[in-house]
Amino acid sequence: MENHNQVFMQKEAKEELKYKDALLAYSNATLGVSMVLAVLIGVGIGYGLESLFGYVWLFWLGVFWGICAAILNIYKAYKRQKRELDTLSKNPKYAYQSKQNWEDDEE
Repeated sequence: MENHNQVFMQKEAKEELKYKDALLAYSNATLGVSMVLAVLIGVGIGYGLESLFGYVWLFWLGVFWGICAAILNIYKAYKRQKRELDTLSKNPKYAYQSKQNWEDDEE
């Protein structure tokens, strides 16, 4: 019975990893869409504020907010990708066995 539980747990861990990879791929693929949506939402907010209060500069403030939100999305995606690559670099499968001395190659 104990062996069956171990097999079940290993299978469950593999499925979780498979779904995690699919979720990360989906997240990275939607970066462009999220950038466009952030700018469009900012433009919409700016247009709404301009029509509500009558000041033209409120439209450009909304555009600025949208661009800042898009840049924030890029930064978050970068940090997530860097964290994943740092985790991967700690994996012994991908670590270098020994450091190479590049100065000796010039001689």
